[in-house]
Amino acid sequence: MNKVVTLEEVLEVAQQLSLVDKVRLIEKIAPQIERELQVVGTESQPRKSLRGLWRGLDITEEDIAEARQQMWGNFPREDI
Repeated sequence: MNKVVTLEEVLEVAQQLSLVDKVRLIEKIAPQIERELQVVGTESQPRKSLRGLWRGLDITEEDIAEARQQMWGNFPREDI
């Protein structure tokens, strides 16, 4: 039978280890974590293309100029 071990139980035991054994534990577990992270990275969903994201929106040159004015209107500020 496999007993399920909780994180708290593992931490309690790990805190009782000597410094050298804690380092050895990290050295042994780190490669396994790296392998698992690589597997998770390869299973991710393909990214959706952003091409055409703004299609159908009516943004005019005036809208862009107004946004720029709002962003840069008080630059450079006197209090800096």
